[in-house]
Amino acid sequence: MNMSTAFVLTIVIALGTYLLRAVPALLLADRELPVPVQRALRNVGPAVLAALVVVSVASTADGGIEVEVAEVAALVAAGVVAWWRRNLIWSLLAGMAALWVTLVLV
Repeated sequence: MNMSTAFVLTIVIALGTYLLRAVPALLLADRELPVPVQRALRNVGPAVLAALVVVSVASTADGGIEVEVAEVAALVAAGVVAWWRRNLIWSLLAGMAALWVTLVLV
């Protein structure tokens, strides 16, 4: 495959991906989502963040599982603040602060 073919193929795939995401959003833009869907969508952000945190904390480059002390401290701090304040931003800030402090001290 030469360079121009690869470039055209990349553009076509990018446009296809964009259209697959944009068309449903544009077609449904003026409609109200049902209440159960709205309630379920509130959990998407925290669920994605939790999945990203678990993968980044528990996996290593060679595919093994290893958890550091700083990561556990950050997870505990974020979990306590999330339970106490019920606020995603405050729990993120507490977790990051605990991670940085623990990394400096350990």
